[in-house]
Amino acid sequence: MLVTMPAPEPADGEALLRTTYVGIDAAARTWLDDQPGYLPPVRLGEVIRAAGIGEVVESRCDAYAVGDVVTTLTGFQEYVIIRDDVFSTPIPGEDDQLAIMSVYGPTGATAYFGMTDIGRPQPGETVVVSAAAGATGSIAGQIAKIAGARVVGIAGGREKCRAVVENFGFDACIDYKNDDLDAALKAHCPRRVDVYFDNVGGPILDAVLGRLAPKARVVLCGVISSYLTGEHPGPANYVNLLSKTALMQGFNALDQWGRFDEAFANLRKWEAEGRLKHRQTVYEGIDSCVDALNGLFTGANIGKTLVKLGEPSSG
Repeated sequence: MLVTMPAPEPADGEALLRTTYVGIDAAARTWLDDQPGYLPPVRLGEVIRAAGIGEVVESRCDAYAVGDVVTTLTGFQEYVIIRDDVFSTPIPGEDDQLAIMSVYGPTGATAYFGMTDIGRPQPGETVVVSAAAGATGSIAGQIAKIAGARVVGIAGGREKCRAVVENFGFDACIDYKNDDLDAALKAHCPRRVDVYFDNVGGPILDAVLGRLAPKARVVLCGVISSYLTGEHPGPANYVNLLSKTALMQGFNALDQWGRFDEAFANLRKWEAEGRLKHRQTVYEGIDSCVDALNGLFTGANIGKTLVKLGEPSSG
């Protein structure tokens, strides 16, 4: 339900932020159900949780001046009260807000820590990334390429697979909607899979588990295939974790909050060198937030999905 009301007034120690972009992530769908997770569910009547970026339009807080650009948990709303806390980070005004939302935020940090800490790709290894045309998968695969690995994406549809190879620089991409997944994995990964960055779970996870190399690392980042149903069928090929002495590990990038500066410094360096590309699917207006979220589950997005709520003054 869309609610219209006056913008809130900041109290002492607070500032009012005008949201310019709000990020749309598949995890938001899990917060709408009363299920256990790494964050509590969003209750009926509450603003849907989401990371965003905006500009300070009124301040009664020493930490922020009018005109400052800040990333924070904006939620699906045009104005939000912020405070001087760990959730709100001032950003240099000259920075591109699309790049911040696509790379220098939770999305980029998730790809960075998952791939570098758990995946640990080595030169010459074969890395497979599912949801490779999406926000996190596209960055994760490029990080593996920078490390010297051969990277194969998995995405749904010819257009997405084209973007994975042509825009994001993967070596190949498997179209799970039209290709025989097992045969394609065998063809594109003749030496098997050393690292698998999993964003989807379900049958795709099971298929890649069947193609693991000895000492493989499986990074569990998301299970978008079951976010709508809430069902999590167990993989039949899990026995390969034993026979290949492989590692499968989940993670939460927020556990590495103190290392975000490290992640962003490397991501900025790689982008400046032209080794890291990003792309966005942008919707317009607060009333398109639900359509944008639904689009993640119908394959409508390439790169980071954003909703533009206001025109940036800079960046």
